[in-house]
Amino acid sequence: MRRHPVLAALAGLVTIAHAATVTYDFDISWVRANPDGMADRPTIGINGEWPIPKIQADVGDRIIVNVLNSLGNQTTSLHFHGLFQNGTTHMDGPSQSTQCPIPPGGRFTYNFTVEQPGTYWYHSHTHGQYPDGLRGPLIINDPESPFKDMYQEEIVLTVSDWYHDEMPGLISFFMSRVNPTGAEPVPQSALLNETQNLTIALEPGKTYLFRTINIGAFAGQYLWFEGHNMTILEVDGVYTQPAEASMIYLAAAQRCSFLITAKGDTSENFPIMASMDTDLFDKLPSDLNWNVTGWLVYDSSKPLPPPAVIYDPFEPFDDMTLVPWDNHTIYTSPDVSISLDVIMDNLGDGANYAFFNNITFTSPKVPTLYTALTSGELATNPLVYGEYTHPYVLERGQVVEIVLNNIDPGKHPFHLHGHHFQTVWRSEEEAGPFADSGVTEDQFVQVPMRRDTVVLKPNGNLVMRFRADNPGVWLFHCHLEWHVQSGLVTTFVEAPLDLQKTVQIPDDHYVACSQAAIPTKGNAAANDADFLDLTGQNAPPDPLPAGFTARGIVALVFSCISGIIGVAVIAWYGFADVQEPAAGVPAGQSNKGEEPAMVSSGDESAPATTSPRGNGATDEILPSGGGGR
Repeated sequence: MRRHPVLAALAGLVTIAHAATVTYDFDISWVRANPDGMADRPTIGINGEWPIPKIQADVGDRIIVNVLNSLGNQTTSLHFHGLFQNGTTHMDGPSQSTQCPIPPGGRFTYNFTVEQPGTYWYHSHTHGQYPDGLRGPLIINDPESPFKDMYQEEIVLTVSDWYHDEMPGLISFFMSRVNPTGAEPVPQSALLNETQNLTIALEPGKTYLFRTINIGAFAGQYLWFEGHNMTILEVDGVYTQPAEASMIYLAAAQRCSFLITAKGDTSENFPIMASMDTDLFDKLPSDLNWNVTGWLVYDSSKPLPPPAVIYDPFEPFDDMTLVPWDNHTIYTSPDVSISLDVIMDNLGDGANYAFFNNITFTSPKVPTLYTALTSGELATNPLVYGEYTHPYVLERGQVVEIVLNNIDPGKHPFHLHGHHFQTVWRSEEEAGPFADSGVTEDQFVQVPMRRDTVVLKPNGNLVMRFRADNPGVWLFHCHLEWHVQSGLVTTFVEAPLDLQKTVQIPDDHYVACSQAAIPTKGNAAANDADFLDLTGQNAPPDPLPAGFTARGIVALVFSCISGIIGVAVIAWYGFADVQEPAAGVPAGQSNKGEEPAMVSSGDESAPATTSPRGNGATDEILPSGGGGR
């Protein structure tokens, strides 16, 4: 990292400004890693190392990230999650949305100024790539923080999930007819700071600001510190009124900063616990380690105690009760209201897709931003962006309302690029569509929480609002990476005519497109002669023939499998020799030892067992209070 002070002239006086240019040179390549001690695997690192480096700057700094793609077999990109990119939407990072992917061997520079303090992260936004390792913290320090005198030290803590298999193969299985129910691949392990058995040294009596980030692909995580409470001060880059919590929940992509004050003595050490939300998983595989333990260490010579077993359902802090530090009141009288139903269904290739209303996202042939910049007055017509980018064109200054209805039994963390939003209403589970709820405006939160990622509950609804004050192309999507791959994405094109006056695409961005033979002008179908002719646009598979349903596909698949197994068993039985029962074991009984004992936690399926640590020791499994959905 290189920092260069910037000279500025203000009111006729030459002074040293606080702003600096912070430069990072990133060579993205393959390394090998084994963070849970169970499987050494190829991992995407930076400059030959993994975990990848933290990006850090101060409010007002310019960040420059020079990228070289040395992966050899994959394209890539970087998204700086949570940063608004005011005036630099072309630096936001999603491939085929605001840029072309960076090809193998290609170079690409991200260059932008940050005016937002807080806790963020950066990750690949190409082909579901970041769970293979391309994910890391991004911290913007605030010299004027209202809480700067309340703590003495900062600690960055990430929670994440980890897969032993690489994403291309997992995506290929997930998006195929052999997985017609759309069951998401389940990770093998939970990690703290991309490892296990993490220790954090504390000094007695000192107060620490913990910046926590869920950089995982799928699993939400419950997080708590035995013997210590948290005082929440920030979520997703928004300062909050201080709020006390004993446990928090971080969905994929969410962040939370809080104070922890160390105890006054060094008599013992205390466990840090993170537990994956197993309600998200369709099944609990035998190799799943859904908990990870770390320790707050006061005295390294003393034991690291095992965590206490929790038998009751988890009760994390409710983020809907947070109040923003600035007491910004609710946006009233929205200019635009967009209702989006979250649906999972099968298409004609037999795979399971995710839909907003009746549209599953498909990338355009021309990056959406480039269409906005080359379509003239037609840039305000959503047709030019193609049906399957699911575009909404917003006027500058409009108050936009999004009503989300979950027609699905799973949780979904939704993320909006380029903005914070107010969450003015969120129902409980199984509440059904908002339109049927009878909820009125006066029941909305009047000083609502703001953040950039919020959880929609199973078969529930929520209402969010934001002001369209940041011209750009901004995705809105579920941040479960599997659902990005299956199409749960929509596009906001904000003030496109303003973009045409202000955005200049750098030459190296165009070079990346040229190297990949991706067109940079025209509509979503790459037609620059007639922008309203979408013939040839990228499209999802055709719908299923009438009468086919997901249940029918499952029945057909398993009927075929059962038939094959049945024939094989009959053939095997016909050729097998008759065996006598093992001595001392009655026929029809097993000599394989007993099943593990079960521990109740409100879910009779939660086993009390042990799971491997990275160093061969064991952590006690904490029942999660929920099973697979």
